Amino acid sequence: MPCGGSVTGTRLAPGPPRADIPAMDEFAVRPDPADPRLTERVTGIDQAGQTIETAVPVERPLTLFLNGREIVTMMTVGDYPDCLAVGYLLNQNMLRPDDRITAIDFDEETETVVVRTERQTDFEDKLKKKTLTSGCAQGTVFGDVMEKFDQVALDPAALIHTSWLYALSKKINTTPSLYLEAGAIHGCVLCERDRPLIYMEDVGRHNAIDKIAGYMHLHNVAPDGKLFYTTGRLTSEMVIKTVQMRIPILISRSGFTAWGVALARRAGLTLIGRAKGKRFIALAGEQRIRFDADPAAADDEPRRAQRKASLDEDAA
Repeated sequence: MPCGGSVTGTRLAPGPPRADIPAMDEFAVRPDPADPRLTERVTGIDQAGQTIETAVPVERPLTLFLNGREIVTMMTVGDYPDCLAVGYLLNQNMLRPDDRITAIDFDEETETVVVRTERQTDFEDKLKKKTLTSGCAQGTVFGDVMEKFDQVALDPAALIHTSWLYALSKKINTTPSLYLEAGAIHGCVLCERDRPLIYMEDVGRHNAIDKIAGYMHLHNVAPDGKLFYTTGRLTSEMVIKTVQMRIPILISRSGFTAWGVALARRAGLTLIGRAKGKRFIALAGEQRIRFDADPAAADDEPRRAQRKASLDEDAA
């Protein structure tokens, strides 16, 4: 399921940049829990020893090439491989925003995706510097990923209204998703005001955010006026990628890491966590929040939408 349709053994070539991008529909992209490729039915037993059948998400490898060079093999549910590939390269600073992508080749049988560009780049030095991140599943960040972090100027006039926050939380967590179907999955959502626009899921939150970054690049979606929502922890990696995407507000239903908070304050990013039902905590960029809704009037989170947590206030 690529950004532009079926691509088994197909080449995708992005169209030319457009000057006038129409407003996106709410949930222009959303999870498809009915897609049979994304989950499997397995049998087991429950706590009473009774036989049960349940859905579990799939994991499959996807090997990414940039031109003729192999970059990384990622574990993913397998949808939107072109978005994942382009977003990964952008967020690792291996693809510049002004690079012209001439084609994207995806082969489902060999589980490979090749991004082809006009500019040829040597990545040997960067590949030697890669380190594991705190993200679940397969995740890497290069030693020089901070090289552009301090150069990004986030919009100081951007705002988040608490009424938008409550509406987004309800819409996102009650819409059909792989998580509600099978669990063991992370979601990321690009939003505008109280409207979810692009909702991606994967086994790792870093994959989900990369898919959105890739979609934005391939479809010329500007970060202006956008908010970013994730179900995962607010780690340094999530903060860095959100800043690199030039989105000034990051929201999560989960908790924070100390370095994630420090980097958000350093970049001027608004960081809102533990956003569940009527509750939330902001640890950076609080000046952007407009309190226009009474928390007492907000709905509690539906039980079916509540995600598992190691602590009562933190989702995994």
